[in-house]
Parts: sequence; structure tokens; C-alpha cells
Amino acid sequence: MTRSQGPVVALVPAAGQGVRLGESKPKAFVDLGGKAMLIHAVDGLLRSGAVDRVIVIVPEEMVEATQAMMSGDVTVVAGGSERTDSVRAGLAVADDARYVLVHDAARALTPPSLIARVVAELRSGRSAVIPVLPVSDTIKTVDVLGAVTSTPERSELRAVQTPQGFTAELLRRAYAEANGVATDDAGLVERLGERVRSIVGEPTAFKITTPLDLLLARALVEEGTR
Repeated sequence: MTRSQGPVVALVPAAGQGVRLGESKPKAFVDLGGKAMLIHAVDGLLRSGAVDRVIVIVPEEMVEATQAMMSGDVTVVAGGSERTDSVRAGLAVADDARYVLVHDAARALTPPSLIARVVAELRSGRSAVIPVLPVSDTIKTVDVLGAVTSTPERSELRAVQTPQGFTAELLRRAYAEANGVATDDAGLVERLGERVRSIVGEPTAFKITTPLDLLLARALVEEGTR
């Protein structure tokens, strides 16, 4: 891979508790086939051949133990109470980055090939790239009382995955101007009026959020998907 354009640094926010998963530990550290979810996610980034360095952001009390789990060029730093705080903490130690990926630890089975495709789009000149999949269910918007207010056109909807990729300058600017909490980095970029490019994602890059998701992920690991 050509490195003349500058390094690619991947940020992996992993400070969340993952209450919906129903486990007794932070979600990123839940076992998945003998390895923590976080390790699967980091391994996928490194195996892509497209990432120069990984920065993992975890609760402050878990920094030392997490660093001991890592191999390769991985830095572990303390995150904050919200995801945006954790991404900011990662950006603060990614000062050498030309491109930045932000990747959910809970998308532990993301194929390395998808990661490489996101980076390839960035290196071809895109400033913001996200993987997406078509939505198969009909979606309704509802009000606070649960009454349906509209039915968006399904053909125009996409489910967003990670890693989301950006030029470092654009992501830093988006976070500098961010107000409040955001669950989606591309959303912050959109607020700046910048164009976000979507590419086709992968079914196995699903987010492990519920016990059913975890059951599926463990079955895929057992049968050798990862």
C-alpha cells in the first residue's frame, strides 16, 4: 500500500457498558470464541493491511489491563463517559494521522476486506466514507406517545456500519464544532455541510448489541467465520 499520503489511524471507542447485552462486564470485553470482542475488532483492523496504528479507548481503570492484552501497534488510552468524549481522547493522541477510522468494538466480526475498501476510498480522494446496507424492514417514525407519524421510503434508507473513515482534518473540525452527544461520526460531518460517501457494507459487520446478536456472533466464530 502507498504510504506517501500519510498514515491511517483507527480509533476504537470501547468505554461503553453495553447494558442491553446483559453481561456483567463492559461490552467490548465480553468473550467471543475465547477472545474479547475488542480483540477481534482490533485484529480485523490490523489484518486489513490498510491501518498503520490502532488507538483503543477504554475506561480509565482498564487501561493497563487492556494494553497487556494487545499486540501490534496498538495504543490504549482512557475515554470519557460519552462516546464523543472517547473519540476526542483518541484524536488527541492521533496527531500523526492523515486519515482516521472510527470503528465500533461491538462490530467484532467486520471483515478486513471491508476495512481496506473504506481506506481505499479515502486514499482515492474521498473525505468521508461510511459502509451501509439496505434496510429490509419497513420503518415508522412515531411520537412520544407511540403514534405513527410517517413511513419513510424504504428504498432511500440505509443501515450504517463501521469503520467510518475521514480525513483527519475533517473529523477534527467536526468534533471541534460538535454540540452535545453524537452516536454517529458521519452525522457530525454532515452538520458541516460536507459530503459523506457511502459504500456497500457487509452482513457480518453487524453490531453485537443484544443477547441474540451475541448468540449469532458466537455461532459464526464457532463455524470459522472469524
